[in-house]
Amino acid sequence: MAGATARRLPYKDFLQPALQRRFATSGSVILVIAYLEGLLLSSWNSWLWAWFPIGPASLRTFFIFLCGVSIIILRIHQYHPGVRTSSSAANTFVRNIWTFNTVEAICSYASSALLFSQIYLWCMPEDSGLEWITYYMGDRARLNEKAVFFTTHCIVLGIYHGIQHLYNDTDRLTFGVARPKNKQDAQDPAKRALEEGDSGTQWQRLGNQMPEIAVYTLTQSLTGTTLTMVVYVLVLRTTIWQTLMLLLRPLYNLPRTNMTPSTLPFSISMIVRCLWVSVLLTFSWSVANAAFSLFLVKNPLKNNQPLSSESKDSNGSLLNGLKQKKLSIKCFAMWELAYIARDFPERRKAIYEDLDRKNGPTWSQVYDICIQTLKTIESNIDSYGAPAPAPTPSTTAAVVQKERTTEAPKESPIFAPSPDKKKGAFRATVEKTISTVATSPGKDPVFSPAAKKMLDSTKDQLVKAQEGLTGSSDTQGLFREYTIKFVKSPLGKIFRQEYSRRLTQAVLGGPYGEPSLYMNAAYALSGLAVKSLNEDKYGHVQRDVAAIIRALTGVIKKLDGFKAKLDIHWTDVEGKKESKDVDEILGALKDSLEGLLGAFGPYARDLRLSLGDIRAAREAAGLNDGKEMREVVKKR
Repeated sequence: MAGATARRLPYKDFLQPALQRRFATSGSVILVIAYLEGLLLSSWNSWLWAWFPIGPASLRTFFIFLCGVSIIILRIHQYHPGVRTSSSAANTFVRNIWTFNTVEAICSYASSALLFSQIYLWCMPEDSGLEWITYYMGDRARLNEKAVFFTTHCIVLGIYHGIQHLYNDTDRLTFGVARPKNKQDAQDPAKRALEEGDSGTQWQRLGNQMPEIAVYTLTQSLTGTTLTMVVYVLVLRTTIWQTLMLLLRPLYNLPRTNMTPSTLPFSISMIVRCLWVSVLLTFSWSVANAAFSLFLVKNPLKNNQPLSSESKDSNGSLLNGLKQKKLSIKCFAMWELAYIARDFPERRKAIYEDLDRKNGPTWSQVYDICIQTLKTIESNIDSYGAPAPAPTPSTTAAVVQKERTTEAPKESPIFAPSPDKKKGAFRATVEKTISTVATSPGKDPVFSPAAKKMLDSTKDQLVKAQEGLTGSSDTQGLFREYTIKFVKSPLGKIFRQEYSRRLTQAVLGGPYGEPSLYMNAAYALSGLAVKSLNEDKYGHVQRDVAAIIRALTGVIKKLDGFKAKLDIHWTDVEGKKESKDVDEILGALKDSLEGLLGAFGPYARDLRLSLGDIRAAREAAGLNDGKEMREVVKKR
């Protein structure tokens, strides 16, 4: 009996445990913050029980931890790789406003703030004046508006931060790039450390972000407190007060009147308390988001080895990840492949020598996946702005126009009244024009001379009135002038179709596009090809080097040409022709092509690369065609 073959484990079986450990790391950071904030809320009546982990301190820590971990749960559900690709911020708003993710984000922040507000009220002493129900004249109960305002403030603050969460696209994860060693040396150290994504660097970056988080916390707390005071008085006060009175009256025998108190619940101590709770909440949320965004995109390594190395079929698991449709899994797998191409010779040799696989050798599958990933850029550019294909008419639904043998039916109404001689010519013309527009909307109405003269006279009067008010008779130019002024204003910023947004949307597609996917694909393809000179003992990679060079050349030229061709939209008042994400992709493509030309230039003839191919590749990579080109000609 033949032995049972080892089952190839999917790539996500190795990725998900790594992600769970990173979730736990983020949660531990929130737990520490919750414990420290619990200490700040303690009354310190007892030196021991104020901080001892078993007792009231642990209970406060647990509930404050729930406030922070709710944001982690939100991030787990909604995280996505890549930027949101759209032509303008208004387009993004319209596309996402009615989605479940929007409701979930706002509700998560609001519920977290509501829970924290009740924890804070629970921790306050009895003489703080923040009880929900107060008693006067013995046993008469009344609703305390200070507690109402405090709770409302926390909820409004949560809604405000939920909207900011969506506006800033906090759910985006920025993946790293495994650049070649020689390119890393010339790179900014901070950026290089971020792209490496090791654990020590992430902790260091979280510590470096603390001053920025502190400044952000103070500014947003001041803004949120001011916003709440204005919104509560102008919009929410009467509605919230009457609603709470109806709900609580049966429980506490409150007065029957629903009139709001004559004095506002604002005082110096109340404003300070609102500001303080805003600081605690905002700091907790900010640290939760920062920790999640940093630790989740740690490099795809475990014990300094690629994640798929634990699999019995490492190449099969890696290929499974590269073929995944889910963008996050594919980005992690491509990042790991770029690491393998740069740092792990044993795994590279395993890729070169793995020939007996079901869908072809491992190298051939890796080559196809990386090339198709890079060619996606070309297809995105080709489809950008192209009109939707017209539906093909069905042959069975085609109507054959036959020759008419009888007189066409009249178009005049059958039950129309007899013409009234008292009607004026202008009224008859108007009725005829309306009928023409209603029955034949594609045709221009024909006016009688009298009606046309009246319309021209009205138009002239309007133009003269405009000229008297504005000094200009150009209606379209005046409209464009006012529109541009509006777009330049802060309110019109969301309607600007900036060059960087449009270029990113065209190159990366939508609704999300991750630049690191294309950068790692280019570096992995180039690195595996270059290292094959010394490590591929069968020489299978060399057969595809010419195709790789031609493919990279084509993508670079396509991208360069489209960048130069794309015009600046008239709403783009700044007019900057630059895009950080696209420029980084273009730089990675050129670096990869330069590495291939440097390694395989002397073997151009053996690879069947013509002088035209070499010249085009060098131009695309931004290399000079001087001495190096003459050496290539001599060797030919």
